Amino acid sequence: MASALVLNNGARMPILGLGTWKSNPGEVTEAVKAAILTGYRHVDGAHVYENEKEVGAAVHAMIDQGVVKRDELFIVSKILYHFFLPVSPLPCEFPHMGYRGHRPLSVMLYCTVMTCSYTTQVHHERSLVRGACEKTLSDLKLDYLDLYLMHFPMGLKPGEKFLPLDAEGQAIPDNSTFLETWEEMGKLVDAGLVKAIGISNFNRSQIEAVLNKPGLKHKPVTNQIECHPYLTQEKLINFCHSKGITVTAYSPLGSPDRPWAKAGEPSLLEDPKILAIANKYKKTAAQVLIRFQIERNIAVIPKSVSPGRIKENFQVFDFKLSKADINTILSFNRNWRGIAMEWASKHRDFPLNAEY
Repeated sequence: MASALVLNNGARMPILGLGTWKSNPGEVTEAVKAAILTGYRHVDGAHVYENEKEVGAAVHAMIDQGVVKRDELFIVSKILYHFFLPVSPLPCEFPHMGYRGHRPLSVMLYCTVMTCSYTTQVHHERSLVRGACEKTLSDLKLDYLDLYLMHFPMGLKPGEKFLPLDAEGQAIPDNSTFLETWEEMGKLVDAGLVKAIGISNFNRSQIEAVLNKPGLKHKPVTNQIECHPYLTQEKLINFCHSKGITVTAYSPLGSPDRPWAKAGEPSLLEDPKILAIANKYKKTAAQVLIRFQIERNIAVIPKSVSPGRIKENFQVFDFKLSKADINTILSFNRNWRGIAMEWASKHRDFPLNAEY
């Protein structure tokens, strides 16, 4: 099994990367260092994770120490649709989710109940796409990104609130389209700021809209989606592969530390059927879940800040799941999402209403 996927622009993306969502400043620098020392060369991030400065510090520390060269790394970031958020966090509390002090944007992004607002506007102008990318490059202290993703296909109404909600708690859309954003993102490739561009959380019809865009110059190289044995995404993955688009699986372990997890929700890492397969191969449940995606030719980006688990998650290239075990794991699908994005379920571009 290859340790990298060849993208439709000819670049190679390491099939296993380190996810950094929910990795707090103060933890993520050491986590990225540990990952690079272990052998990871793919690091996935986003401006909205609020930790790109720390990720960049780790990357530069490893380069300065001679552990790795820049061109050996594959650094990924994301633009939150096509708006740029030059915002200073204001004090806020989310005691019901265990957060106090400065509000984490990642919590603001994914949670359905928003109680605080920002004092600067959220802009949706196409000209700000480059500004968003340059902000990420500045935070990372890099000259270019290997891959820049459109985080969501949904645009929201500009205003004082980071996530503007109506009386029903639904995100308020703007009049923009993801096709406009895609056109602007292509200019980043032409300018040399990014090597490739891709999408995240797009469904089939949205991908087709991008591919059928008149004058399309740059195809998406990957679609980053939630994917694990409870959400196997077989139809969407097969479609992407048929169009020369790779797939990257986020939350491959089921995102057990998601802030909104509820008692009684399924846990992949504790599933007896997963544990039985792991015991068969003398591996951990996490290693089996990661290897499951690799066997499907899907890039996978498990998150951890524990050096021990980071190293453990990388030890997945010394065994192979049998076809029977892969089929068994596929049978666990229940179309369950840890990241359901309820806050945007009525948005015209909400991607999860479609079959796939």
